[in-house]
Amino acid sequence: MTATSVKFSCLIADDNEIDRLTTVAYARAIPFLQIDGVFDSAEALLKSPGATSADVLLLDIDMPGLSGIELRSQLQKVPACIFITSFADYALDSFEVSALDFLVKPLSSDRFARAMMRLREYLTIVQKAALFEYSLGGDVVFIKEGHQQIKIPLFEVMYLEALKDYTSIVTRERKYCVLKPLGRLLEDSPFHKFVRIHRSYAVQKNFIRQIGSKEILVNDIVLPVGRSYKEELVNLR
Repeated sequence: MTATSVKFSCLIADDNEIDRLTTVAYARAIPFLQIDGVFDSAEALLKSPGATSADVLLLDIDMPGLSGIELRSQLQKVPACIFITSFADYALDSFEVSALDFLVKPLSSDRFARAMMRLREYLTIVQKAALFEYSLGGDVVFIKEGHQQIKIPLFEVMYLEALKDYTSIVTRERKYCVLKPLGRLLEDSPFHKFVRIHRSYAVQKNFIRQIGSKEILVNDIVLPVGRSYKEELVNLR
């Protein structure tokens, strides 16, 4: 089976008919999504047979009765959830229930496409997670990928990216994945050299080329700086 032929089960819930149809139209254009249910309430989705076996939830938040946030909290076993809402103030609450992304209405095709790129990358990682293991030895991380064991010197790692229960280890050449949250990975002594700049990112100092108030440049990659992590960068200027 090729990567492009893989289909991920998607469930959609939004109490607004126009918004719901808009989300459905965008989702139908994504080759790797299979829409297995469209609902006008969180309760209806929760009662559906495929609620716990879906791969993706595309949810409005402000719905009568059970909210999208409350629905997600009951369906934590579903690997990915993306919220699509009219209220930007819900962003923090959404990430507290492990949202992969947060889109603000009116939905645009460009923003939806970017969310889908991140979704495909994340679901591919989840699908392959059983093949990945890692161990540490001095300043080297060993990553088992299938039957191969890859040796990565830590000085080659540019940054770490959190993906829910997983962490991507990013070098110039490619990304690797380990089944461990970013916060716990940073507790391992070899990763103490990394600076946390955002809830989703930690970088290695020597790869930082430029520091701004809201973002930094790591080689040629722009990464966001979280408000609560700005003090970590003061000594690096």
